[in-house]
Amino acid sequence: MGLIEPTDLASWRRWQASRHRLRRLRHSVRPSPPERVVLTTYGEEPRFLVAVDSGSPTSRAALLEPLGHLDVPFALLSPDPAPDLPGHTPFTTERMVDGALPPSLGTVRAAISLGHYMTRGDIAHRWSRSLGVPHLVAQHGALTPFMPPLPVGAHVLAWSEADAGFWASGRSDVTHDVVGSQLLFKAGIGTHPDAPPSELIYLGQMHGAELSRSRLVRAAASFCREHGATYRPHPSERDKLSVLAHDGYRRLGIRVEGSTPLAELTGPVVSVFSTGVLEAAAQGRDAWVDFPSPPAWLGEFWERYGMHRFGDSPTPAPVRPILEPARRIAELLTAAVG
Repeated sequence: MGLIEPTDLASWRRWQASRHRLRRLRHSVRPSPPERVVLTTYGEEPRFLVAVDSGSPTSRAALLEPLGHLDVPFALLSPDPAPDLPGHTPFTTERMVDGALPPSLGTVRAAISLGHYMTRGDIAHRWSRSLGVPHLVAQHGALTPFMPPLPVGAHVLAWSEADAGFWASGRSDVTHDVVGSQLLFKAGIGTHPDAPPSELIYLGQMHGAELSRSRLVRAAASFCREHGATYRPHPSERDKLSVLAHDGYRRLGIRVEGSTPLAELTGPVVSVFSTGVLEAAAQGRDAWVDFPSPPAWLGEFWERYGMHRFGDSPTPAPVRPILEPARRIAELLTAAVG
């Protein structure tokens, strides 16, 4: 099985909107202000462009950590303000208004993003096509069939050969390199086998559009009550429906606690399809997946990542690449810009 929408971004966006009807209704009544887009250059005559649409740990690992291994001038599209990049000092900063390609980026020879389905990644893709340069797309999380399609002519930086083939979904215009996951590589460094054991943690995923919210809410409640697990909300679970669900859990006697960063948890974890299961396994902790009557795609997803169902042996640690993925991405960017 591959992507549900391997090429049609507009169709994928319609599907995504259909999964968040309340959010769409709220935005129709009270439209969100346009996203701020800031272009920051680091050095004269930037050689490549980085588009950052999210400040999440997965995004930083995939796009920003490789910059620590580079001394090539580059440009960064980001929210306002630009993220702090140790070892790099901004040269110029300007707010983008119309999305036109600035003359200062005429020296860019490659672009990298998480894709072209969000604001800054879309701008980077349009600019890369105008310049006639490659657009590299870095994998930042585990892939489901509901991922947005890749840009035309994308060069994927994948975690594995299996992920590269799955993401391309038979397209002949997509190429790839396997670099591994910087997120999981770092998780393996941060092992803490001597840490005292803690309660079983259920990693929430109410924000996910892949499964209905009602099924996700019921599955988490059932598991936590049966096994005495603590529910850890995903950082995106701030909307009213999620907050109401959390309150309902508490009334059922389920502990809801999300203050501890995922990387600092020490106990076993369970989730439906969270990358956190792989992070925990990389740290040497017990980790499983669980969901009643899983759809076929979910079973295939668990198999592709070697995730074990609760009740079986814990999920094994992901294969660790010899070269740090951030360094490998830096090498590929250097090669792309000549």
